[in-house]
Amino acid sequence: MTGEWPPVLAACCLGAAAAGASLGQVSTPVTVRSPSGQVVLTVRAGQAGPPRPDRLTWQITLSGHPVILPSALGIIVDGRDLGEGALVVGSEPYEIDERYPWRGVHSEAVNRARGARIQATHPGTTITYTIDARVADDSVAVRYVVPGKGPRVPDAGMTFQIPEGSIVWSHGLRDHYEAVYERRRIEDVPEGDWAAPPVTIELPGGAGYAAIMEADLRDYAGMALQADGRRGYRERLGHDHPTGYPYTLRFGEENAARLAVAAPVEDTITTPWRVVVLGRDLDTLVNADAVHNLCPPPDPTLFPEGIRTPWLKPGRAVWRYLDGGDGTVAGIKEFSRLAGELGFEYQVIEGQWQRWTEEELGEVVEYSRARGVRLLVWRHRNTLGDPVKRRALFASLQKAGVAGLKVDFLDHEAKEVIDLYQDILRDAAEHQLLIDFHGANKPAGEPRTWPNEMTREGIYGLEHRRMEAWAGFNTTFPFVRMLAGHADYTPVVFGERRRETSWAHQIASAAILTSPLLVYGGHPASLLSNPGAEMIKSIPSVWDETRVLPPSEIGELALFARRSGDRWFVAAMNGPTGRTLKLDLSFLPPGAYRALVVRDDLERADAIEVETRDIATRIPLEVPVRPAGGFVIRFTRVATTR
Repeated sequence: MTGEWPPVLAACCLGAAAAGASLGQVSTPVTVRSPSGQVVLTVRAGQAGPPRPDRLTWQITLSGHPVILPSALGIIVDGRDLGEGALVVGSEPYEIDERYPWRGVHSEAVNRARGARIQATHPGTTITYTIDARVADDSVAVRYVVPGKGPRVPDAGMTFQIPEGSIVWSHGLRDHYEAVYERRRIEDVPEGDWAAPPVTIELPGGAGYAAIMEADLRDYAGMALQADGRRGYRERLGHDHPTGYPYTLRFGEENAARLAVAAPVEDTITTPWRVVVLGRDLDTLVNADAVHNLCPPPDPTLFPEGIRTPWLKPGRAVWRYLDGGDGTVAGIKEFSRLAGELGFEYQVIEGQWQRWTEEELGEVVEYSRARGVRLLVWRHRNTLGDPVKRRALFASLQKAGVAGLKVDFLDHEAKEVIDLYQDILRDAAEHQLLIDFHGANKPAGEPRTWPNEMTREGIYGLEHRRMEAWAGFNTTFPFVRMLAGHADYTPVVFGERRRETSWAHQIASAAILTSPLLVYGGHPASLLSNPGAEMIKSIPSVWDETRVLPPSEIGELALFARRSGDRWFVAAMNGPTGRTLKLDLSFLPPGAYRALVVRDDLERADAIEVETRDIATRIPLEVPVRPAGGFVIRFTRVATTR
């Protein structure tokens, strides 16, 4: 049954597009500029030209260069495209300027933006709705708010037209969000090709970079993109996505068919934000706060100190599943002992814990706690669907002293699955439990609202044995998937799973990956016995500052400088081509430093060279790296005497 549409608004507060005017058609374009003026969003109504005449369109420029060409703007509700023939009847400007604690890429998020709440009507109906547009120096975001009563069915109505000559990195949906990226010219992306956000774009002519994704995903289906074969992507919601292999494997075709039916939304429809992160360089993309800035802050009753609430402790974890180990109670206790030797804060335990008695679980919890290690335990999402049983389980785990859960096999972006993410996070927060989602979609800023979400998979990680060569992927994901937020890639393996990558490349991956719960894939004994153990022990899971250094290039080289307290780490994951990197150390504050260097053995991928040396910041540092190699350098300030 269709809900009731509200009457046209009697008045609205008009902005720069029609200041002081009464309600009625407003001349467009409506233009919103970022605080620096370099990023410009333009919304037009009744444009007689591409993508279609007489509809709302939007476009984005960066320093005068096109990022999104004129593209369809709008939302479909109960089969009606509210962007077609729409009229703009008002625009209310606003500004945001705030800072708040964050974790991951840096320790403080900056949210400075200019926005406009654009009122639009759909001719022939009584529908008036809001296009909320927000423009920052590193992003543009748009969402829709459609008032109404009762259940109505929303669907996708936006497109993203990409400039000719752009390069795009994307992967499809067969494996949900666990697939390998493909680099293509936008002209070569065929009609019907699916892309799981983020999709990263290198703009032509050195104009910069952009990435398409979403933020504040709740009470709605998730977004993917589908190519139109004409340098554009269409927004598509979860019910239209091709069902991934993981979902049909675990839940069957009948369930997949059920989720292919669009779900209604009760009363007012507030969509997630459609976000384009952009910048002249890769450093701007990696440091963008856009996705979490667009999400509500945490509930102070659940998180009285926000992301710094004491029980929300980031840290490193060991994990038995990937690199072997004894799964008995004794074997899991041994992993906790080794985690304690590493100085790691957590252990993630797979499903074997469900066969333990209550006494055995308590024994492992207490043994681990005595060594400074807390536990997260695996659970199938099917066991968490019943709210009463879910809360009872969470209460029992809290009582047992378990730190949190690894929830697996979500595998879909239909609205009911997105609702389950939110329900799990809410109930877990009430029981002070941390969450690691696996078999998951991309993050959309959830840790801003639910800081008990410490990480999620949504990435093709080292648990996949079928990968033949990792270097190209590892030098791509920091500039594509990581732009959406944290990822549980389970890095650092010294055995055969690393394929062609070197030991130094593997250690560097822990310093480049962003994951406040940093779960290592390698057996803890292999980490402790590696010549780079001192470096491994010192790499934190959250950072105060991050800089992407030249000559980083997507698919070729990821070179990051990251600060934790007064120590800096420089880490490189190299692609398929060997090189010698000349590091400009001018980012370091002036002074003398002692550098711990872990670098490639140029003769063997399964060996490293480790040395300690004194460094003067005025002298560039040259480091050779092998194909698929890398390095990590830790800089510690040393006192000087006069």
